[in-house]
Amino acid sequence: MFDILMYLFENYVHSEMEVVVDHDELTDELTRAGFREPEIDKALAWLERLADLQDSQENPYLVQSAPAASFRAYTPEEQARLDVQSRGFLLYLEQIGVLDFTTREMVVDRVMELDTPQFLLEDLKWVILMVLFNVPGHEDAYSQMEELLFEEPTGYMH
Repeated sequence: MFDILMYLFENYVHSEMEVVVDHDELTDELTRAGFREPEIDKALAWLERLADLQDSQENPYLVQSAPAASFRAYTPEEQARLDVQSRGFLLYLEQIGVLDFTTREMVVDRVMELDTPQFLLEDLKWVILMVLFNVPGHEDAYSQMEELLFEEPTGYMH
């Protein structure tokens, strides 16, 4: 399922191509690309839920606000999916202003809905990018995250 999301993001969103909105055409294209229909349906449902999270009535995180000095405690299930490095990265992104309470919770929500046995920090970065791309008003955060994802180390390696 994650491979399908990456394929869609890289081929439509990240390449700035026009997004195909017809479910059947998109399913046919993904099938021709070698993906199986059950996984395609899961990926499209994942994307639909992400789109639903933009609506304040569908997104429980938009009606709540976190105090500035709040601390996020992760459930055992979230800890199993998001290792210490991933949780630290989420905290880092909050501290530098790439994520806020709402977008962090959207990221965790989308990560927990992924049907993947192994989830790595690199995968988390792509989920964050997908979430930020889909949330209006977070264009600067998206650009910042894109720079973090694609930046090449400069200078000499010791």
